[in-house]
Order: sequence, then structure tokens, then C-alpha cells
Amino acid sequence: MKYIHILAAVASEYWAMQPEKMHAVIEFLATQAADIKFTAEEIEARIAPQTAKAVARREGAVAVVSMRGVISNRMNMMGNISGGGGTSTEQFGQQLLQVRDDDSVKAVIVDTDSPGGAVSGTDEAAEIIASFKGIKPIVAQVNSTAASAAYWMVSNADEIVVTPSGWVGSIGVYSEHDNIRLALEKAGIEKTLISAGPFKTEANPFGPLSEEALSYRQAQIDAFYGMFVDRVARGRNVSSETVRETFGKGRMVLAKDAVSLGMADRVGTMQETLQRFGAGAGAPPERKRAMATERMKRAAAL
Repeated sequence: MKYIHILAAVASEYWAMQPEKMHAVIEFLATQAADIKFTAEEIEARIAPQTAKAVARREGAVAVVSMRGVISNRMNMMGNISGGGGTSTEQFGQQLLQVRDDDSVKAVIVDTDSPGGAVSGTDEAAEIIASFKGIKPIVAQVNSTAASAAYWMVSNADEIVVTPSGWVGSIGVYSEHDNIRLALEKAGIEKTLISAGPFKTEANPFGPLSEEALSYRQAQIDAFYGMFVDRVARGRNVSSETVRETFGKGRMVLAKDAVSLGMADRVGTMQETLQRFGAGAGAPPERKRAMATERMKRAAAL
């Protein structure tokens, strides 16, 4: 029965996420709520491969901070249904602040591969990325997806680099309401809601939404969408109207087209981006030696 409650929580959230990814999550939860069980391998195949949680690593004087998988403020709800991975915007923001204020870090690369996620916490993380301006360079390396909430955040980097087969966009916000009354009836459960306040239970998942409740939720989605658009406009130094009309209109945009539209700055791989900052396989010999020494120290510590 826990999946019914998780389904209700997911459905009540506002999402900036690729719709096909969100539909996979909702379908999985609905099937689980109907008491159809899957193995760990089947769950991974339906939702997503396991991805590492956001971790920071050093490449010489360059810090690489990962943004992987489904994005949520604290990942306590989404972690076990997205392959055990994902990014917490709270932890991601803390890592960014640490490397921003670390004088030994000369530049930061955000290694991005995410379908997006929850709206909550996203604009706050975007503001932290924007706060790097004038302090040290921060580059978003899209390898290979920066969709919705992920693009919301990385659009505020000094530069967006997209790997040749990558894409960015899916600018939009949505929410779903699932009526789980029949699922509860099948499980032999009858819900009775006891509340105070005229609208306290208007969005409950035990029946259809009223017209008034639907109108309210649409207003919230419009407000979040406006916040998303305005943040991207500031980050990319264009008008909000340009974002609304030419930045994909909710669709994903391939690397080269994203650059031509102003959604990204260049097409390139992670290795090429590292090399531009004097890190990675193409770094100068003295830089390579320093990096090798650092890796040996880390290995010894482990």
C-alpha cells in the first residue's frame, strides 16, 4: 500500500521534467499500487539505469560537480523509484557553494545528464549557479541531456556545452492528478476525509478534481512556468518572449540547433571542455603529474 501514498505525493507535485520520463514513473507506481510486483532488474529497465548521486571530483584546479538522474529537493521520495540515483538540489547547491568559495578551485564544470524533476528547490539551485558570475567560471557540460529542471539550472552557467549527440530544453511545467479511488476499492479500502478549511482537501486523489481545483492548479503551473522562463532569459541574456517562442516551446532541441538558437554556446565533449581548462587527458605534462599525485593520495586515503 505504500505505493498508493507515494503515487499521491508524486501526483500532487509540480514537475519540470521530460513528460515521457514522468509517465514512466507514474505508470510504474500505479502498477505497483495495483499489487503487480517487479524485480529490481525490471524496475531499472522501466524507470532508468542507476545513476550516481551528485558528487564533486577534482581535475587539477577544476572541480566537476555531477547532476545526474531525476532531480528532487531532497530525493527521499524519488530515490527508490528512479534506480537508486538522482540529484538532490539541496546537496547539489551545497556542493556548488563549497567549490565556489574554495580558492584552490579555479573553475567549475557541471556534468549534466538529467531528464529534470521537481520544481521545488530548482530555482534556488539556479540562483547559486548564477552567483558564480564575477567569482570564477562555471560551465555546464551536457552529457547528454539537460531537460526541464536541469536546463532551468544550467542555463545560468557562464557557458553551456552540449556533447554532439546531446540535447537540451523541455522548458515547461506540469502536474498530474490521478484518481486512485478504484485502486483503493480493489484493495478493500474506503477513505473518509475529515478536514477544516474550504479548499484543504480539494486536490485529494480519491476522486476527480473540481473545476475550481483545476483552475487553481493551472494558475500555479503558469506561475512556475513564468519563473522558469524568466530565469532562463536572465541566464541566456535574452528576453522572456524569446525563450517562450524560440527555445523549443517544451520540446527538446539537439546540440547544433540549440547553439544556433542561443540555448547553448558550443558543441563539445567533456574531454574537450576539460582540456580547455588545462585538465583531463590533454592537459600539459606538469598538470598531468599534479593530477596523478592527487589521485594517488585519494587512493591511499581510501
